[in-house]
Amino acid sequence: MIALSLALCNADRVMSVAIVPLSLSHGWRQSFAGVVQSSFLWGYLISPVAGGTLVDYYGGKLVMAWGVALWSMATLLTPWAAEASLWALLAMRMLLGIAEGVALPCMNNMIARWFPPTERSRAVGLAMAGFQLGSAIGLTFSPILMSQGGLFGPFVIFGLSGFLWVLVWVSATSSTPEHSRQISIHELRYIQNKGQIHTIVEGKSKTSKGIPLFRRLLSKLLTWSIIVANAMHSWGFFVILSWMPIYFKTIYHVDLRQAAWFSVVPWSMMALTGYFAGVLSDLMIQRGISVTLTRKVMQSRDLFSTFSRLLLLFPSHLFSSFIARPAASRQSVGFFGPGFALIGLTTAPSPSIPSAWLTLAVGLKAFSHCGFLVNLQEIAPQYSGVLHGISNTAGTLAAIIGTVGAGFFVELVGSFKGFFVLTSVLYFADAVFWNVFSTGERVKFDDST
Repeated sequence: MIALSLALCNADRVMSVAIVPLSLSHGWRQSFAGVVQSSFLWGYLISPVAGGTLVDYYGGKLVMAWGVALWSMATLLTPWAAEASLWALLAMRMLLGIAEGVALPCMNNMIARWFPPTERSRAVGLAMAGFQLGSAIGLTFSPILMSQGGLFGPFVIFGLSGFLWVLVWVSATSSTPEHSRQISIHELRYIQNKGQIHTIVEGKSKTSKGIPLFRRLLSKLLTWSIIVANAMHSWGFFVILSWMPIYFKTIYHVDLRQAAWFSVVPWSMMALTGYFAGVLSDLMIQRGISVTLTRKVMQSRDLFSTFSRLLLLFPSHLFSSFIARPAASRQSVGFFGPGFALIGLTTAPSPSIPSAWLTLAVGLKAFSHCGFLVNLQEIAPQYSGVLHGISNTAGTLAAIIGTVGAGFFVELVGSFKGFFVLTSVLYFADAVFWNVFSTGERVKFDDST
């Protein structure tokens, strides 16, 4: 159900396709189109911290239900707002952002309570696979629905789907396994014994007096390693999601349906590789590799070193000579990989080649879901919602700067290539910061933890 909600969350962000006919009908420049697309992020900037705090206190069931209901309403009303006025359109996109800001904190909070540490990466991988498939669904079906029903088509279909999801969610789920009507006693005891986290009752906390002071959360560099990682992840994600259809249309002169298709393939690959990364991450922990090392490998570790560590999963006498070798060259799974792939994208002469580079970039980027996203649940599981909210706010600021900045950059410089190179450099810098300061161990933020 969480995966489905995240799929709807991303499918509802269809402005990267709808922006093309809207720009033509209203005569918007590239820079102003970027401003319109970023209006979703203005709202998204407001709610993650508040939403994360609410979900840590009231639980994911209630907060997620309200979030999906509100963003589905905003999606449904968007085409009417576009016809009414520019301000109405911006307001609906902001409301969409405010409501969707609670989705990922809810995901993190509920996974921390429903899954033991050795299963969390797979759970996050599956949930985020839904998130990425939402992009593929939105980019694939939006042009088709728009060709049949005009601008109203995708917004009406996706909006109504959200309301249907809420009905199922409210009737079939619970915030904690203790309150589930479907869980067996055996599974409940397994979660309680393995999870090592005090759960919450519906409506109020059982073990915590409240959320710790933000200055305590922000006083540790490991918190900042997550914040910076989320910022860079969001920068790359929203730049690619918002500008790739326009990039393929502008640079390679493909029509809107083809432009959407070239953007769909990478997101589908990201869903697959993200789940694979989750399975691999859990396997590494189960075989005795430390949580800290596993998260660094997933987020931003060199490929040769990663390969050497994975050999530890097999009989040591088969590979001891390889494991003993020092790494000769450094690349990254979660951040260095996308950085190099974006540079390759800028050199491609035909649309099929940059589509391959883009697929590689976002596919490797999915490994970071088993880095900073799962890491939130490990360093302070009872505060995973608010920590995700704080880091998501930083990510939203980065996404606004990246989405709007890309439009102004292209308008001023006349090329997408320089902006992609800048994004690559930022990926490299964040990979280094993460490796230096992150940890996979439980952290004491206040006297109650």
